Amino acid sequence: MPRLKKTVVQDFRNIAFQELSFSPNVNCISGNNGEGKTNLLDAIYYLSMTKSAFPAPDRYNFRYGTEGFAIGGTYFMENGTESRFSIQVKEGEKKLVRDDKPYTRMGEHIGVLPVVMVSPGDSALVSEAGEERRRLSNAVLSQMDREYLAAVQAYNRLLAQRNKMLKDLAPDPALLDVLDSRMEAHAVKIFEGRKQLVASMQPVVASYYQLISGGGESVSIEYKSDLASASLTDVFRAHRERDFQLRYTSSGVQRDDFLFSMDGHPIRRAGSQGQQKSFLVALKFAQYEIMKRSYGFAPMLLLDDVFDKLDLNRISNLIGMVAGADFGQIFITDTDRVRLSGIVDRITEDRAYFNAEGGVFTQVG
Repeated sequence: MPRLKKTVVQDFRNIAFQELSFSPNVNCISGNNGEGKTNLLDAIYYLSMTKSAFPAPDRYNFRYGTEGFAIGGTYFMENGTESRFSIQVKEGEKKLVRDDKPYTRMGEHIGVLPVVMVSPGDSALVSEAGEERRRLSNAVLSQMDREYLAAVQAYNRLLAQRNKMLKDLAPDPALLDVLDSRMEAHAVKIFEGRKQLVASMQPVVASYYQLISGGGESVSIEYKSDLASASLTDVFRAHRERDFQLRYTSSGVQRDDFLFSMDGHPIRRAGSQGQQKSFLVALKFAQYEIMKRSYGFAPMLLLDDVFDKLDLNRISNLIGMVAGADFGQIFITDTDRVRLSGIVDRITEDRAYFNAEGGVFTQVG
């Protein structure tokens, strides 16, 4: 499994320049809020996914006063070799390199360094619109299935063309028919991938939730899609007049959603803050488990402030879950260094501790 040996981060958010070496097992980053702990984890995520874990344009990741950033990493790969990866981002330009050889397409890299990130920002999966939940499904499936990623990219390109046509005062129905038929195969691939993902994740999420919460409530995931009852072309045909009026595509897999429930009720309404946090952690750990099964090895796990809003019993259950499972390289952040070391020292002796202050990271202990 790929393990990050060393990273170099330059001008990424509040990190001016940092070079760090890591434990292949557990790495702990402590410090007050706003010191850069999350930024470091997101830099690691960015090198895996070629984008931030948080939905924002790349320019928002530039350190103040700079016009770009660079992230590099040396990894122990699953075949026993070392590989060097680097990504440089400037306004309107992104360059990704592996062992001094540039990638021709960014999509070729997705899944090479599999990663799962758990962060307080995951609350948007419960509180916000379906776009956040679609982003999660795409992040999981794109790392495991290159054809899925290609289907999403192709569908989105054609969708942009369709929306552009609909903005015309008199769009040509024949041209729309052609475009709709071209989108069909990509939509089927996306629909089937998401459907299978939910079927695979549902029992795993429920199991992890019980381990974390220890409660009697049951949680579930339901996949909602226009394609569940009709083909994409039929769906588009049924909504065409509406699309003409709205001047954009109002149906299709870009409108898919995933419903999170607790005891049959929407978790955003029925779940307490602690229950919602437990569900979100369970959801991300289920993502981790599904990816581990697919790859045959554990992806990198980034745990950003996971102990926030979890009571002591839930924390203890989470610790036991981490200690008892076959996990790969883990990065954990927390504001409480004493709490963090007390947790991690019981898991493993192979760990490294870092302190974050003002975007500067110092190895300690």
